[in-house]
Amino acid sequence: QVQLVESGGGLVQAGGSLRLSCAASGRPFIMYFMAWFRQAPGKEREFVAAISRSGDTTYITNSVKGRFTISRDNAKATVSLQMNSLKPEDTAVYYCAASRSSYSESPTSYDYWGQGTQVTVSS
Repeated sequence: QVQLVESGGGLVQAGGSLRLSCAASGRPFIMYFMAWFRQAPGKEREFVAAISRSGDTTYITNSVKGRFTISRDNAKATVSLQMNSLKPEDTAVYYCAASRSSYSESPTSYDYWGQGTQVTVSS
C-alpha cells in the first residue's frame, strides 16, 4: 500500500502559476505509474497528466497541454505538477493518484489516491 499527500494548492489570479507536489510513502515509489486528476464542483473527476515509472514518458490532457508539466523524483518519492498560465476553468480539487498498472485516463484504473488540494483561479 502507498500513502499520498498533496500540497501546493491555493488561490491565484488568472495567468499565474502554482506548483503542486505529491509525497508518497509506503511501498517503493518506482513501482507506481503516477497521475494527477482534478474535479470541479458538479463535474466528474478528470484526467490531467500522468508519468511513467521511470519518468521518461509523460501524458498531458489537451486542455492543459503547453501550460502544465508533470515530473517525478523517484529518489524523493514525489510527483509534481507545474501549472502555468492558469485559467479560471482550471479551478478544481487536484488529486494525486498511483497505479500498479500502466497508462490510463480512467480514475478507476488507479489504486491509491491523495486527499486532494484545492486550486482556485480568479478572473
